Amino acid sequence: MNETIFYTINSIAGQNPALDTLLIFLSNWFGYLLLAGLLVFLAFHKDKKQGVRDLFVVLSAAVLAYAFSKVIKLLFPHPRPFEVLPDAHKLYAYEGGDSFPSGHATFYMSLAASLFFYHRKLAYAYGVGALIVGIARIAVGVHWPFDILVGFVLGGGIGAGVYYVYHTLYRPKPSTFQG
Repeated sequence: MNETIFYTINSIAGQNPALDTLLIFLSNWFGYLLLAGLLVFLAFHKDKKQGVRDLFVVLSAAVLAYAFSKVIKLLFPHPRPFEVLPDAHKLYAYEGGDSFPSGHATFYMSLAASLFFYHRKLAYAYGVGALIVGIARIAVGVHWPFDILVGFVLGGGIGAGVYYVYHTLYRPKPSTFQG
């Protein structure tokens, strides 16, 4: 099933140079626009203290999720589709052997998941952005659908987990001072 879904999505690559250019952009550079947009949004947050807290939690979740995906890649090396399937469309040069899970999917879904607790509408937009990046990574031939799915689950779990840990450790304590 992983291979069937891969071929279905990857078949849109290699058909049209303009579409290929768009897929390459979405698989790599679009994520930087998502990140820049988030930094701008949080930097100009109406409540600066809350904006700094949100930025800390969201970026901590994303960095932790990405690092965790790298550890899994080391423990469970898995070939990329273009290494296994000779007829897969590969739209740009990419190293092999570390397909599982997708670091991109993990990183961007952790942003969306941790944002969910602070800015719900923005989180939905970032969830769609993560989905776009994930599908594009399959289309350009560098990830299997299962890599993306596991990245989404991992990123979502870590994003929510970091939020809950932060708010458990730094919950404002009631004042005991009786004036």
